[in-house]
Amino acid sequence: MNKKSVAKISYPLCAFILLVLPLFNQAFARLNAGLAVLSGILLSLLLQNPYQKQTKEIATKFLSWSIIGLGFGMNLIKVAEVGLNGITYTIIGISFTLILGIVIGKILNNKRDMSLLISVGTAICGGSAIAALAPAIKANNNDISVSLAIIFILNALALFIFPPIGEFFNLTQEQFGLWSALAIHDTSSVVGATLAYGEQSLEMGTTVKLARAIWIVPVVFLIGVFYAKYIFKNREISKEKVKKPWFIIWFLLAAALVTWVPFLQAPGQIVRGISERMLIIILFCIGSNLSRTAIKSVGIQPFIQGILLWIIMASLTFVAIYFHKIGF
Repeated sequence: MNKKSVAKISYPLCAFILLVLPLFNQAFARLNAGLAVLSGILLSLLLQNPYQKQTKEIATKFLSWSIIGLGFGMNLIKVAEVGLNGITYTIIGISFTLILGIVIGKILNNKRDMSLLISVGTAICGGSAIAALAPAIKANNNDISVSLAIIFILNALALFIFPPIGEFFNLTQEQFGLWSALAIHDTSSVVGATLAYGEQSLEMGTTVKLARAIWIVPVVFLIGVFYAKYIFKNREISKEKVKKPWFIIWFLLAAALVTWVPFLQAPGQIVRGISERMLIIILFCIGSNLSRTAIKSVGIQPFIQGILLWIIMASLTFVAIYFHKIGF
């Protein structure tokens, strides 16, 4: 069996495993999104993607719909209560992270879209923020794949690094939960890190992280409108009609619907589950479109940006929490 034949079998088989295995292994489900991206990247680098056209179409057409579907699993009231308690330093933290990330990206001469994806992913909630922002700024699959890969690697490191640091400095469970929610990118990794630290830490971490995730809506919408008005019209290569990120509004409406219409909450969870599975396949397809040539053209600078931004923000957040400058 030649390399091309192996590739044709491997892609659908890997996609099937990514969909089915979480049904039997809950621990795997927490890492599934990151593994989906990395699986696609590895297959593409090792075997080359024989379904380039199909995977690109899937990623382009269904990403927005999967983000909308996730809204059906959110309770806006609970999340808003926590979000309002810390709205000041949330706005300051997100704004400062975005500005710092963009500045670092400029210094490193990184591509604008990739730098913005890394910055937003660090500022709000990792892969979810990147996935939501990507269609709004028409980011290409290479930029999305590299950004997601950087976030996934840092998330994996956080699972091992954060608990020992918290124990060494005798952080309370509430302090550690808050620090994890503000300094770890993805919700899944926040759950993993805080679960190892204690139940109160887990409750604090997940609630604060969900509250922070709401900020995807205004941030992505504002960036999308800015791109539509000032960036896309200056791109000569883009002749198609520019779409504003209205899918973010639909995401918010979906969350509001299940929050205030109680009998829709159960079917809403089903829709969210389907959307999560769809997002896994989309992330796998995005990773599959990353080629060796693209990685060589990107260089190491985006990884430096992601690591520097993460270390700076995690350190500043830790100091602020440790000395009781922020907290609930």
